[in-house]
Amino acid sequence: MVGESLSKLFGLNHIEEQGEQVKEIYIDLIRANPYQPRKRFDTFQLDELANSIRTYGVIQPILVRQAGKYYELIAGERRLRACKKVGLKTIPALIKNICAQDSAELALIENLQREDLNFFEEAEGYRKLIEDFQLTQEEVARRVGKSQSTIANKLRVLKLPKEVRENIVFDVITERHARALLKLPDPESQLDMLREIYARNLNVRETEDLINNLLERRCTVPRLSHGKRVIRIFKDLRIYINTLKAAVATIKEAGIGVSIGEKEYADYVEITIQLRKPSAEVF
Repeated sequence: MVGESLSKLFGLNHIEEQGEQVKEIYIDLIRANPYQPRKRFDTFQLDELANSIRTYGVIQPILVRQAGKYYELIAGERRLRACKKVGLKTIPALIKNICAQDSAELALIENLQREDLNFFEEAEGYRKLIEDFQLTQEEVARRVGKSQSTIANKLRVLKLPKEVRENIVFDVITERHARALLKLPDPESQLDMLREIYARNLNVRETEDLINNLLERRCTVPRLSHGKRVIRIFKDLRIYINTLKAAVATIKEAGIGVSIGEKEYADYVEITIQLRKPSAEVF
């Protein structure tokens, strides 16, 4: 279903039969869609689109619905933002008579078709459909053309805490990386693993193997007086050591003489980093 055109999904190919037409409406009267899933807009791409609109005009109208004396945007936010950059006062728009739920679904589907969403934005879009319109995962799955298990898996990434989400670089971390982090018990461990992924450029399989190895090396603290057993995850020093080694490698690439030494003792590991001073020139 996601692969189908928006026109087929929402009957936009019957504009004339429904008496609908493209109209020029004032940009100041258009309000944002509260269910727009995409939160990031590439500045460079917006500038390119603005230049195109400045030269050729708006080729494809945006889609809106009436909301009192205003209009609520359904699809075409990039075009709307680009028109604002150009300084246009009006924009061609197709006014659709649809409800809030249809508007939310259409905004999500448009972005899914164009693959504009990162996996957090996509999952948040599904969550809003479920919570705000009392839909089940199965109903959402049917509407966006995915399986229920796919929707369930995508929603799982929302369990990652805010501090972990804010440190994810989407060009490096995939959705499967993010789901693998959920195996770790706390945000600190998850952030440590993120640093390791970045430092070693780990793929998904390598990340999953490393996490599984860490979890297998759990150590048990002796029983407390009240008889309870406390289990904790052993903090792998290799994560920090490898991060230091990656930093040293970066310094070497910059042409600076540097070396790193490592000695392991019973209670600690000693790391020594030596930076060579630039030799003085002799005249």
